[in-house]
Amino acid sequence: MSRKIVLASGNAGKLREFNAMMADLGLEFVRQSELGVQDAEETGLTFVENALLKARNAAQHTGMPAMADDSGIVVDALGGAPGLYSARYAGEHGDDAANNAKLLEALKDTPEAQRSARFYCCIVYLRHPHDQLPIIAEASWEGRVLSAPSGANGFGYDPLFYVPTHGCSSAELPPEEKNRISHRAQALRKLHTLLEQAKA
Repeated sequence: MSRKIVLASGNAGKLREFNAMMADLGLEFVRQSELGVQDAEETGLTFVENALLKARNAAQHTGMPAMADDSGIVVDALGGAPGLYSARYAGEHGDDAANNAKLLEALKDTPEAQRSARFYCCIVYLRHPHDQLPIIAEASWEGRVLSAPSGANGFGYDPLFYVPTHGCSSAELPPEEKNRISHRAQALRKLHTLLEQAKA
């Protein structure tokens, strides 16, 4: 019998990804939006804090175990920005075009050699709202920021993120390849291992 876990997200793509990765552990994810849970206020100063806030909020409202992730793009030349604020970098949450335009503008005078960046992802799992030993998995995906968008797959900053190992942008990768090598895929694999060990 599968164990239900609330996913602190309303994102259908993320739900599919989590369910596919964790199915063999007998875990089944339900989006918090389906359970009437509102988004938590992301007031943390780190990715880990924000992921914990989201997971705790979902666990408190449902009484179920909860999982949440927080991720973003960290650009060295900008001192780590947009970072935590990646989704709302240009003001409006989730406005990909505006966020990308703002990032290009911020880097317009930055030479290619100094445009190093990484996508970072932190995923946390709470057994209950007061879990003092959350399971935490983190991963990053190294690359650099292009000077113009390229590719039509993916979302967010994918068209601007150059993947050196594949010689193209993240938005030019086939979705199945991106889902194999991305920061979230790496963090999910780590989490899978940690959950497997915790069950043993």
